[in-house]
Amino acid sequence: MGRRPSGLQKTALFDEGHHVSQALLGAQSAGAKALTMPVFVVLMLAMMVLPLPPFALDLLFTFNIAMALMVVMISAHMVKPLDFAAFPAHIAAQQRAEGARQAKDAARAALEKEVRPVTNFVQGYPKTTNADRAEMGITVRDTSPTPAPAPSSRPLALVESGQRLTHQLRLVDESTPTRRARPAGVLGAEVWVKLVDADSPAPTDPAALTFLTMTTKPSFRAEFKAGEGGKTAVYMARWVNTRGEKGPWSEVTTATVAA
Repeated sequence: MGRRPSGLQKTALFDEGHHVSQALLGAQSAGAKALTMPVFVVLMLAMMVLPLPPFALDLLFTFNIAMALMVVMISAHMVKPLDFAAFPAHIAAQQRAEGARQAKDAARAALEKEVRPVTNFVQGYPKTTNADRAEMGITVRDTSPTPAPAPSSRPLALVESGQRLTHQLRLVDESTPTRRARPAGVLGAEVWVKLVDADSPAPTDPAALTFLTMTTKPSFRAEFKAGEGGKTAVYMARWVNTRGEKGPWSEVTTATVAA
């Protein structure tokens, strides 16, 4: 009976086989690289000589136009011709910067998670003074907050009357009509309304109107009864702050109740 190979012999056989396989793969890889350019040239010649289906031609034309547009857009932002060579490096630098930013944000979030309990303890510790908090960079709580001022601006009522027996009102401030934010310290708005006939003049005195609602939302829905269709709804509104102080009345806004 033949002897079994020892451990050293097995290792030597394995290394020899590994070297042989690497040599074969290296030769194949070198041959594939050498054939890349000839195959590419042959494909280009075949595309120019052999007839292609319309779908393939459309696909190739689209790809060609897209690549040309990309080159034009990139070159329009290049100051120096050598910037083309730096474009891949620029993309790589952006990716590295994005990875560094994400790592920094993750590290900051982890640190804040660890520090927050200590900060809360120091903030609530009875012997911690405001000077200590300011020195440590901890928020100093305002124990005597400034009262909200009385509203000085007026709301604007924008009415959508397309639905039957329904008005959709949206309230904005006259100083910032394109924004939904209310003035500082404002809790909501009082809305008053009066229904008049279509040919009757709209009242301008708030005393002639009836309280409709106190809304804290930027928009709300006003619904009417069936017999009120065809009449004109006259609206006036005013801001109310957190202390219940009221601002000036708005201009009169009218809208017809769709029957």
